[in-house]
Amino acid sequence: MKIYTRTGDQGQTSLVGGQRVSKTCARLESYGTIDELCSHIGLLVTYCTNEHDRQFLTDVQGQLFVVGGYLATDTSQHDARQGNIVTEEMIASIEQEIDAINATLPPFRCFILPGGCRAAAQCHVCRTVCRRAERCILTLREEGAEVDDNVIAYVNRLSDFLFTLARKLNADEKHPEIIWQRKK
Repeated sequence: MKIYTRTGDQGQTSLVGGQRVSKTCARLESYGTIDELCSHIGLLVTYCTNEHDRQFLTDVQGQLFVVGGYLATDTSQHDARQGNIVTEEMIASIEQEIDAINATLPPFRCFILPGGCRAAAQCHVCRTVCRRAERCILTLREEGAEVDDNVIAYVNRLSDFLFTLARKLNADEKHPEIIWQRKK
């Protein structure tokens, strides 16, 4: 497979199905931001020492390929491929992981500044990129594109997971959470 094709040199690219679109359109912004999130999670994995966390995050990266594949398909022109469907099971898996982590943490009662140990700080970067991806996907929908509700729910739940995981990573490293305090 050739790495460069020169077909995008004029600012256009192909969606799944071959439809040509501008590289600045909301659809590309949405799945490009999902790709960025996947890369940030790859960096996060290198900072994690817990094998379960590493494996779960690697599984999330695979699921983000599903999300990206769905977003790269204009479903008004082509049906989404079976492998690019975000399922309720994917969402439930994230929810179960959030619940399992939350059961080990003290209750969340105040705003926490992003940071702490290196893994938690990177996890917060992932969380904010995930929130941006969610906004991009919602913009795509607001512009009239069909976007499956499960895609939005998955990305929303993933940002909740990343917040929860950041708290766990700090707890694992015995790094106190940095509580935000309003200056008077």
